[in-house]
Amino acid sequence: MFKNKIIRLVITILFLSLLSCKKETFPKPSGYLNLEYPEAEYVHFKNQCPFEFDMNSQAVIKGGNECDFTVTYPKMKATIYLTYKPVQNNITKLLKDAQKLTYEHVIKADDILEQPFMNPNKKVYGMFYRVNGNAATNSQFYVTDSVKNFITGSVYFYAKPNFDSVMPASSYVQNDMQRLMETIQWK
Repeated sequence: MFKNKIIRLVITILFLSLLSCKKETFPKPSGYLNLEYPEAEYVHFKNQCPFEFDMNSQAVIKGGNECDFTVTYPKMKATIYLTYKPVQNNITKLLKDAQKLTYEHVIKADDILEQPFMNPNKKVYGMFYRVNGNAATNSQFYVTDSVKNFITGSVYFYAKPNFDSVMPASSYVQNDMQRLMETIQWK
């Protein structure tokens, strides 16, 4: 009787081990995220505001109050916020406010690169900021004619600021934002 129990146990173990045998598993190699975006095609935006510019045809523009806009990239969960202010003997204050807004990100930023912009033919002068690191925004700019018009722009992603994760989308939108800034014309 004891011998029969041992034989049954051995047969059960052999039977279960044969059923549990499957193909050998191997660890999968590391994968890399491959984000590809369409090549940017630009369209000219113009309305009743005292300025016009080129923007990516993939983006959606929405008007806010008066001449403030959002340029949204739905597939990338990114938005460029454009704010227009008339210059009324307050150019120094407008410049300080724009610079202050950028340098508030210095706490989380690894580096802030300033790129001056001048287009004397169209009387457009300003600064483009590239903010590197885990800051809330990775790009900002301001442009002015120093007499009548002042525009600020900043880009935000609807995701936790992790520079490595949003870098491909960030670079794409950053290039669009710089193109937008460089094509601003006053009416």
